[in-house]
Amino acid sequence: MAGVESSRFSPRSPMEQDRRRTPRYPFVGSIEMRDGTPEDKRTARVKELSLNGCYVDTLSPYPLGSSLSIKLFTETEFFEAQASVIYSRPEEGMGLMFRETKPYYLMVLRKWLLAAMIGKKGSQG
Repeated sequence: MAGVESSRFSPRSPMEQDRRRTPRYPFVGSIEMRDGTPEDKRTARVKELSLNGCYVDTLSPYPLGSSLSIKLFTETEFFEAQASVIYSRPEEGMGLMFRETKPYYLMVLRKWLLAAMIGKKGSQG
């Protein structure tokens, strides 16, 4: 029974992959994150993006459950939202779930996802 208990909490278990509401796509961008205090601004790279969240590649992830203000940047645009840390792996990275996204930024996000989707389909052919 203990094995079942511990596997429930392992990061990115197969069940967690199945629970995603939307697919993630490879994405190259940077992210600025704050946990509410101006002094605690961290920057990192975003590796994957979906309509509901992203994966952040960072050596110093925030703890599970942290509520963050985020800005994602590409060379020409940015996306802003509130996000929650839904899983965290020390010295590797973390998964963020977007919350409270303004309509304009939702349009930016959808544009990025469409470009990523088209890029992915083009590379399969």
